[in-house]
Parts: sequence; structure tokens; C-alpha cells
Amino acid sequence: MKVEKPQEQIDFSKIEKDVLTKWERENTFLKSVESRPRDKRFNFYDGPPFATGLPHFGHFVPSSIKDSVARYYTMKGYRVERRFGWDCHGVPVEMLVQKELGLNGRKDIESFGISKFNDACRKTVLRYTKEWRHYIQKLGRWVDMDNEYRTMDIDYMESVWAVFKMLWEKELIYESKVILSYSPALGTTLSNFEASLDYRDIQDPSLTVAFSLKGSHSGKSLLVWTTTPWTLPANTAISVDPKGLYCEVFDKKTSRLYYLLKMRLEDYWQDKESYEIKREFLGKELHKVIYEPLFQHYVNHSKKNDFKIYGADYVDHETGTGAVHTAPAFGEDDFNLARKYDLSLVDHLDENGLYLKNNIAALVGLNFRE
Repeated sequence: MKVEKPQEQIDFSKIEKDVLTKWERENTFLKSVESRPRDKRFNFYDGPPFATGLPHFGHFVPSSIKDSVARYYTMKGYRVERRFGWDCHGVPVEMLVQKELGLNGRKDIESFGISKFNDACRKTVLRYTKEWRHYIQKLGRWVDMDNEYRTMDIDYMESVWAVFKMLWEKELIYESKVILSYSPALGTTLSNFEASLDYRDIQDPSLTVAFSLKGSHSGKSLLVWTTTPWTLPANTAISVDPKGLYCEVFDKKTSRLYYLLKMRLEDYWQDKESYEIKREFLGKELHKVIYEPLFQHYVNHSKKNDFKIYGADYVDHETGTGAVHTAPAFGEDDFNLARKYDLSLVDHLDENGLYLKNNIAALVGLNFRE
């Protein structure tokens, strides 16, 4: 009887440790950089991670891709110097420290002391650097973690300002307005990444408002839908789909005439005996039709193109009424429509999210969520 020799088992864990030990002992990464000529460089700019949390799958995948790019150009004979860094600025650090100190927003930070708060942030920002170093090395990524940089270091910030100064001197810097996420609690704008932190699903109130129309459409109302009722005092326009099929509906109970997108009709009138469709028309008929402002608090300071209906390509047919409340200071689509038609940008909230004094008297001082 033939006895087969058992196959030797490969110990992948041991191989990993042996390779990492060899690389460290022989300083392989440094040699791969120093052995390439200084006049043949490939510059690799790597967006640094936050060190306020442990690395996860979303870090490992792009990190391995970055490593493969740097290794490829190294094999092509380029000198690829790459340093690991830490992003020390921004909301994530502040949110972490606020929770640990029991603070809630800008007022609490100012009462606590900005200098003390900054010191607490500096001590916290590099909390998990040892763990990051361990995982990046186990991943097999070649990057200089001994000569790391930190965005909170003065020399780093000065380098950023130096670049900004060069752009300014080349007249590549301009002043403009854009729509950004904003935190009333922190009193600062947010990046897209920061805005998604601590993201929660909540029940946000929606509202349908009947705007009275003027001119040839006088006596009729356009049903307008919004998921941000708190922006209604900043309304300067209404958006409709110029290619959408709208209808004029007679409500038998109120004897009033309403306009809305035809496919949204049954969401507002479930009882077919309670209404009558007078006619159907394309949304382009409503383009530049004037309507009665919902509030009068800044009508005297409005522009000539305010309080009109405009055709837009972003109107949703699956929700709402096919007519969208437009507040240019509070939405990117709204803002772009305002630039196109020269509409007013009304920002009716202060930096803490409270209604300003020049608003409707009943709202002054309220929080925008109240």
C-alpha cells in the first residue's frame, strides 16, 4: 500500500512576519527611494487620514491602491518619496472633544475657553497613531511614518499659505458665493465628509403650500411642495418642469382651482368624485408667471425677477406636486437658478440658526427647527 507524504502546510502568518522583519532589518523601503536618482522624481501627494479613530476597510482599500501606484513608478526607476501624514483640522476632532468635555456647540466652547479647547484638541488629535502605524505596516505599505507631517504644525500651515499667496499673485483666486453645509451648533461651514458625520435618519416635516398666481392665471393657486419649511421666509421663486404634464383641478369641496403635476394628482385627491380636471398643459406655460409672495417682510427690497415661476430640469415627478419652493441661499439647485435669472439671495438666519430681526415678527429669535 502506497502511503502519500502529507503536503507541507504553508504558514502565511509566519511568512508575513518574516517579510516585515526583513524589510525593517534591511531598511528596504528607504533603499528603494535612495537608490533612485534625485533628478528623476515622481511626486506622490496623499490625502492624510484623521487619527481620531482606528483604521477600517475604507482606509485599507485606498491605502493599498496608493501603495501600488508608488511601487509601480519606483520599479520604473523613479524616485518616489512619500511621507505619511495626519489631518488634524476640522470638525471630527472638535466633535470628539466636545463629547468628552460635555460641551454642546460654539457658546459652550467660548465659555470653556477657546485656548483650553484647542489644547484639548491637540492632545486628542493623534490618539491612535500607534495603532495606525501597526496596521499600515501589516498591510505591507511602503511609506515613511518616521518623518510624518501634521496639518496642525506651523510649518505645514505656512506652506499652505505660501501656495495660496502664489495663486493670489497669479490672479487665480476669486471671490464668489457657493452653497455649503453649515453647523449652527459649531458656527462653521462643513465639508461633504464632515456633513455626513453622525448621520442619522430623522423624520423631516414636509409641507404643501398653495401659492396664489397673478396675471392671466389669477384666481388659481399652484400647489408647491417643500421638505424644508423653515426656508419658506427666504422664498424668491418656484420651480416647475417645463416638459412635465400639469393639470388644472377644480376642488368641489372648496370651489377653488389648483395647478399640480398630473401624475401627482391622486396623492392629493384620493376621492375621484371630489375633483374635476378642467384642463391639462405643459409646465412651460407657467414659466415666468408671477405669484403672490408668501410673506411680505422683504418685498420692498426684492429684485424684478423675484416671485416668479421658472422652468428647471431638477423637479422630481415621484414626490411632491411637481412645483418646488426655491430659496436660493439654502440649496445648490436653488442657487444655480438664482444666478441664471438674477434672483435675490435671502439668508434669514444668523450664525446660530436663529431667525433674524428683520423677519416675520412671530419667528424672530426662534431656532430654524422650531
